Amino acid sequence: MEFLRTLFKKYSAFFIGVAGAAGIWGIFVIAFVDSLIPVVSPDVFLAGFVYKDRPNFWLYALLAAVGSTLGCIVWYWIGYASGELVLLKRVDRRKLEKMRQRYEKQEFWFTFVPCLMPPGFPLKIFLLAAGAFEMRFPLFLLAIFSGRLLRFLLVAFLVMFFGPQVVHLVAAIIAEHRQATLITVVLLLGILALIGIRKWMKAKNGEEASHPASNRPGHINLR
Repeated sequence: MEFLRTLFKKYSAFFIGVAGAAGIWGIFVIAFVDSLIPVVSPDVFLAGFVYKDRPNFWLYALLAAVGSTLGCIVWYWIGYASGELVLLKRVDRRKLEKMRQRYEKQEFWFTFVPCLMPPGFPLKIFLLAAGAFEMRFPLFLLAIFSGRLLRFLLVAFLVMFFGPQVVHLVAAIIAEHRQATLITVVLLLGILALIGIRKWMKAKNGEEASHPASNRPGHINLR
């Protein structure tokens, strides 16, 4: 795995060029590879696609979610096949028991919530844990896909109403305060998304107001 990570980093520019040439499927490829080995965040590609083609924002978010989910399956099966041994190489026994308790109380949310986190969050450990704890595979797929889809849709909404630079802004904040601001950034993204949705609703209502009923098809003017 370390060899593959080094190889992807060395040829990341070439890889990005190939993914970009793949057109709409490029976001799928980027999301799939990123879920295996984080080379390039799919958020950057998603921002570019959405900014250029806003009406199809849902399609780009969907492709990214599917690609990311397929990549996450690999980590699930690694954890399933290796059991707790693969986790003990990354966390101590005390932390492992806390993770198990959290998993037993909230099986779905144990995997869903980490999928909403921005780049930098240790998602892989939760994927391995889901496999090691023998989480039901259909439930695992549902949690991963719904979590990633919601996250990519959130990014898409932010890009549509605040521009693609919002992705780089969030990435810079995380880079400076990786551990202390992950949750804060997620909350901030949620607030910004709500503001964006509100702006969209106001714009939509404004368009409807600019087209009175007398101009609508099928309306009969009695004057």
